[in-house]
Amino acid sequence: MLPSHPKNVHAVVVGGGTMGADVAVVLARGGCRVTVIDPGEAKRAALQAHVRQGLTPLGLERRADQVTAVADLPSVAWDDVALVVECIPENLPMKQQLFAELVTHAPVSAVLASNSSSFPISAIAQGLDARQRMLGLHFFMPAHLVPLVEVVCGPDSSLALADSVCAFMRGCGSVPVLVRKDKPGFLANRLQHALAREAFAMIDEGIATPEDVDAAVRFGFGFRYLAAGPVLQRDHAGLDVHCAAAASMYPSLSSTTVPAKVLQTHVDAGRLGMKTGAGFYEWPEARRLAERARYDRLLQQGLDLLADELPCVDKTF
Repeated sequence: MLPSHPKNVHAVVVGGGTMGADVAVVLARGGCRVTVIDPGEAKRAALQAHVRQGLTPLGLERRADQVTAVADLPSVAWDDVALVVECIPENLPMKQQLFAELVTHAPVSAVLASNSSSFPISAIAQGLDARQRMLGLHFFMPAHLVPLVEVVCGPDSSLALADSVCAFMRGCGSVPVLVRKDKPGFLANRLQHALAREAFAMIDEGIATPEDVDAAVRFGFGFRYLAAGPVLQRDHAGLDVHCAAAASMYPSLSSTTVPAKVLQTHVDAGRLGMKTGAGFYEWPEARRLAERARYDRLLQQGLDLLADELPCVDKTF
């Protein structure tokens, strides 16, 4: 079991890319000693400054000194490691190979977790004796600004262990949700994709433009989601109203089992979003940087609005 307080717990993050570096911020925020493993010299050199920048708004920049980076698994002082979080690329054979190696390095008491957004922990754990202590620990980008983290149980995962990971993540200032069944997409991504399927279907049908779809979500029901999720929102509005609307709309909602034409067309054309300079929108470098700054600023302001409802980290040490 993980202790409920992260203070001085030794955690390892495998992968120092965008997600792994932000996960290191989350763990350091709670007071963990964090070792990040990445073969890239440039990523290792930039890590501590990135962590310090993420912790400074909280007045916890000193905790960046507890984060170190190494090039490979043998370079880690494994004896007291309590938690490992895998943040390598979404490649199932690579993840399976990594966890097979982690089993030989990490203590038998260590929690082995994957940040995979697409592969169930049961697939990653296949054939390993450590399945009971393996869990999904799925963060959302940017991990240090989006409070949610999904704690995902496979069929062999210990529920008591999962509960201890939830408590541990609350100590890191995150909002954990326990996902008891290892279904593709877990909880949040299933909800996101259900929405996206209908959004792209309406674009395909010419009902609305991408810009109007985004505005409808951001300034309509999405705006209300800051205050109440879809279940609580229905209690606010009235279940009878929702039930009647559902009976009317559900038959016409998209139930396609393949990606929308407009989405597939963009992918086939190499218009993959910001990382290629264009997607549904055009992203010259100056605009991309401005958008990322705007996006992160609004997320931080959202955190400020929700501050009274978020878990507090211990700032006394």
